[in-house]
Amino acid sequence: MRPEWTRREALFAAAATPLFAQIGPTEFQIGCMTITYSAFPLNRALQGIKSAGYRYVGWGTTHERVPVMDNDAPPSAARILAARCREMGLEPVMMFSTVNVEAADSAAKHTRKIEQAGAAGIPYLITFGKTTAGALEPWIATLKQLGPVARANNVTVVIKQHGGNTGTGRLCSRILADVADEGVKMCYDAGNVLDYEKLDPIPDIQACWQDVRAFAIKDHRNTPKSQDCGPGFGEIDHYKLLMALMHTGRKIPLVCENIFEPLLPRPSAPEGVDALARRSREYLEVVIRGLQLA
Repeated sequence: MRPEWTRREALFAAAATPLFAQIGPTEFQIGCMTITYSAFPLNRALQGIKSAGYRYVGWGTTHERVPVMDNDAPPSAARILAARCREMGLEPVMMFSTVNVEAADSAAKHTRKIEQAGAAGIPYLITFGKTTAGALEPWIATLKQLGPVARANNVTVVIKQHGGNTGTGRLCSRILADVADEGVKMCYDAGNVLDYEKLDPIPDIQACWQDVRAFAIKDHRNTPKSQDCGPGFGEIDHYKLLMALMHTGRKIPLVCENIFEPLLPRPSAPEGVDALARRSREYLEVVIRGLQLA
């Protein structure tokens, strides 16, 4: 825990957690991103995710260097891919924008991605960037433009931690307070908080859980070397991470962005990825079942 997290802050955040207790249990949607199969064709990724026992899938970003959904693709292309996923028994719940918030023509490019997500029936569009000194106001202005577009398409744009002024959930919540639009919320990435900021994500999520609508699940190790990895292989306590959101009354996707083993080479065959995908699903299911009983 970093020094700026005082005991009073931690206790206050923990005390705030039960505010959702009267709303109802959270329905966690455990899924896997196709990005975990980026070295293999998209269709093999979908097959692997289904065979690993998932019901939910996230799109992103490329497979064999071919985009899952090109930025200029018509919404009908996203609708067709979504139908293909559903025919396989996979429900798409999120996709990457592949456009940074601070990019040139960001609002126009994000609008096209929102329209793709809306046509596909995908509720969450992940976006991020790296805000720096003097760059926060353009970020907020862009997100304010995107909020009404997202709501009109039944989509929520979710920002996730990616360094700079978006390095933590607490910082992202400050941005969301200025944007003040239900069409723009947060996808929590605990792995990035621990990796980029070397900050414990547990007290961080206690300060921002009200804004979280989805999770990009990855773990991280700082020892013996700094490396992202699959859930349960790293230093993050997922029981503590998810406790704050057990009673939101919402459907919250937990979609694996990283399923790999630390220190070891990644599988060279898709069957090896299948095994790791299955293990990540089983781990998250155990965590959720335990928390529900607790």
